[in-house]
Amino acid sequence: MARLVLAGGGHAHLAALKRLGKVTGRGHRVTLVSPARVHCYSGMGPGILGGYYRPREAAFHVAKLAERGGGVFRRASVVRIRPGERLLELDDGSTISYDVLSLNLGSGARPLPGDGGPDCFPVKPVANLARARLRALRLLRRGQCNLAIFGGGPAGVEVAGNLARLGRRFPGRVAVTLVAGHRLLHGFQERVRRLCREALADSGVTVLEDNRLEYLEPGTGMLDDGRRLPFQLAVAAPGILPSGLMAESGLPAGPSGGLLTDRFLRCPEHPEIFGGGDCIDFGPAPLDKVGVYAVRQGGLLADNLLAALDGREPAPFDPGDPDYLLLFNLGDGTALFRKRGIVTRSKASWWLKDRIDRRFVRRHQVA
Repeated sequence: MARLVLAGGGHAHLAALKRLGKVTGRGHRVTLVSPARVHCYSGMGPGILGGYYRPREAAFHVAKLAERGGGVFRRASVVRIRPGERLLELDDGSTISYDVLSLNLGSGARPLPGDGGPDCFPVKPVANLARARLRALRLLRRGQCNLAIFGGGPAGVEVAGNLARLGRRFPGRVAVTLVAGHRLLHGFQERVRRLCREALADSGVTVLEDNRLEYLEPGTGMLDDGRRLPFQLAVAAPGILPSGLMAESGLPAGPSGGLLTDRFLRCPEHPEIFGGGDCIDFGPAPLDKVGVYAVRQGGLLADNLLAALDGREPAPFDPGDPDYLLLFNLGDGTALFRKRGIVTRSKASWWLKDRIDRRFVRRHQVA
């Protein structure tokens, strides 16, 4: 009987959790370690903020998935891995042993300079966006409210559009400002940038390009041109950063700091350790830190974990078409669509995104 530990209940582990009965049915013991019993789907996070979805519509009950498959759920966070001893140290002071370990620890928001106080919400974990929505509604009911977003990437664009949607319920009471850094959606093609900029302008969002956040304090962002940006609520979306856990634990880390894996999603130095999603750096080829790759990895990762437990050879991961479908929820009933050179903004694209996201969540939800 071998011991499998799944650390994290994110997208890359959903397939393994759905198939857990195959693992426990062969006599293996499985434990899921996660800081929450419920995992929020990142693709629908901005929609929670804007009111398109209730939090429970965008959540997977990973604890129930584990328990229904015959596994054990431990509510905790991993603070250190001791690969030589095959042990995990948890934040409750306990340890857990494994024969095979899989890491799906996700990523967090990059730190901002300074402290924005309790009304500055990092975009990660995604559950923060539900909290930000409730706080914004309370503020807007009281009167005029300045809402700020720090970060000009995809998350910043979606958050800004959905905060503007929230504010439209209170005409004349809201000002939404997005501090985009050097430029909005840096690294994307010009048509993507232009359509998103137009959508935000249509929603009344002020976009500050060639402006960086210099320092953050409660209620105020100091910009690099000397201006002060006052806010009653802010969302920090400065990009993602994998946990420093790998390097701190003596595991090989890739360029982003994630676990360096081979083509089997396995740590070459410790072949009993696997991983998927944002917390890994795929050694054979760099992959964007987007949910599509975590989802693509899920089925293969589940198969390889069972193979490792049974003493069989794993199979290689094929990342698939690098020109993956990109859909941004712009908060105004439209979405940005990008695929195979086609870039559009339309209501039909929003319908497509909503349909894809709802179907994915329903597939992994349990009563």
